Amino acid sequence: MALAERKPSLLALADERRRFQRVTVNLLGRYMLADRREFPCQVVNMSPGGLAMIAPVAGHMGERVVAYVDHVGRLEGAVTRVFPTGFAMTFSATPRKRDKLAAQLTWLANRDILNLPEDRRHGRFVPHNPFTHIVMPNGLNLRVRIIDASLSGAAVATDQRPPIGALIMVGKIQGRVVRHLEEGFAVEFTRLQHPDFIEESLHP
Repeated sequence: MALAERKPSLLALADERRRFQRVTVNLLGRYMLADRREFPCQVVNMSPGGLAMIAPVAGHMGERVVAYVDHVGRLEGAVTRVFPTGFAMTFSATPRKRDKLAAQLTWLANRDILNLPEDRRHGRFVPHNPFTHIVMPNGLNLRVRIIDASLSGAAVATDQRPPIGALIMVGKIQGRVVRHLEEGFAVEFTRLQHPDFIEESLHP
């Protein structure tokens, strides 16, 4: 009986794996179950059609899940497999979204293969929309102006200056305060950003 009950989910997972190649990743994020409880998570492998995560609370088979993953953004789908340390989910996406996810996963895989240093300095630029929101260590949400940004960090203009080493969010990107400036402070991102998606990620 137990095998019969598991068969549909295993078939669904196998079908998803046949259609999309999974990439081993190490991405932090958070997820919300159907009862609207939110938890942190770590995504350990992913494809344009699904992912597996280490999670403190697993949903039920078929339960709706909304996940927010570093570098990737919002993904909505359903639980397809539950294991002792977390669960796997598939998600629905438009062809355009799947193409974008495939590009992101290719970059993430190549970054690890090429051993690109996370702190390598990149050319700085001013975003087309320089205004965004940051979340301070105390949870305060502030609207700020991005002075400039690169794939590895950003400088923001604000009269608030969290302590050096503090973790903050700049849009969807987590970073660490590395120095104070005359008009604000500089942040080094905890993960190198993808050049095609950084402008989108700099905003909530």
